[in-house]
Amino acid sequence: MLIAIIVIAGLSLLILGHEAGHFFAAKMFGLKVDEFGFGFPPRLAAKKFGETEYSINWLPFGGFVKIGGERGELSLIDGESDSPAGSLDLVPAPGDPDAGIDPKRLFYSQPAWKKAVIVLAGVFTNFILGWLFITIVLIVGVPQTVVIAGVQPGSPAAAVGIQSGDVLKGYTDTQSFIDFVNAHKGEPISVSVLRANKEVNFTVTPRTVTAPNEGAIGVALDQGGAKGENVFLAARDGAEDAGILSWLTLKAFGDLVRQIFVHASIPADVVGPVGIFGIAEETGHIGLAYLLQFIGIISINLMVVNCIPFPALDGGRFLMVLIEKIKGSPLSYTLEAWVNGIGFSLLLLLMIVLTVRDIHGFF
Repeated sequence: MLIAIIVIAGLSLLILGHEAGHFFAAKMFGLKVDEFGFGFPPRLAAKKFGETEYSINWLPFGGFVKIGGERGELSLIDGESDSPAGSLDLVPAPGDPDAGIDPKRLFYSQPAWKKAVIVLAGVFTNFILGWLFITIVLIVGVPQTVVIAGVQPGSPAAAVGIQSGDVLKGYTDTQSFIDFVNAHKGEPISVSVLRANKEVNFTVTPRTVTAPNEGAIGVALDQGGAKGENVFLAARDGAEDAGILSWLTLKAFGDLVRQIFVHASIPADVVGPVGIFGIAEETGHIGLAYLLQFIGIISINLMVVNCIPFPALDGGRFLMVLIEKIKGSPLSYTLEAWVNGIGFSLLLLLMIVLTVRDIHGFF
């Protein structure tokens, strides 16, 4: 239960941190913020403090910040509501929540560089959070473990059911396990592993005679974990690791897009919220440091994915700001709303498909 609470708190922090980036950037420029929401509607509960409403919603797939003048209907003073939104001649349409607010406090009237800062503040926050989590792990250190990296077909380990990915219990380095096995060739030995949050025990008899590249019980071992570093070295290495993870995530996303459009399928290793929660919970049972590291990786993933220039993502919104700057005039609000709406619908559909697959696999 404690692991589940930590996982929920960690993933919630990433969502809130991302939206807080947009929120504080908007507040820094003095803009009106209508709502700060965790999750997506329908709404579960809400409370208003000052001019901002804070809400908790039923769909916990993300969150949002509703900034004044960002999505609201706008109309020209002369009444031509079909004109592109964005010039200082525009005012909120009658009945709009932003009616009567100084236009200088609304998103549409901001220069492109301020819009860009507000739009990208969320992904910047996710990078900082990812770097921070990874740095904390490097400072604390990761408990050393020995993992079964592979099992030879027909080996004693394969015969009793030992699998790749099992974590050996009671060993912190590969050599100590190898010495133990070699000291008991021909004798039944007990091997305990951690698999899917459960301890599994095996009795296996190491071979007395082995061929080249063939171990006594037939497993390949991988050693994980590291000792802690000082704060400055950890911060440097954390930033380097965050940069490498960002690049690897971008490549993985490119592979996902190719898989979807070329093969019309989603790779089995791509998971949704339920799958992420399950992996995080399993990671937490290996050790808290591994869980913090995983949360840091998820934060970097959120940063990279949100930078993709796809409608409804921060990267897509930034692209619109860039087009607006190059074009020299604002984009049509109607066009922007349609593009973002379609993009959001596609992302929501993908999330639902992944969630259904995750739940089916879970049960």
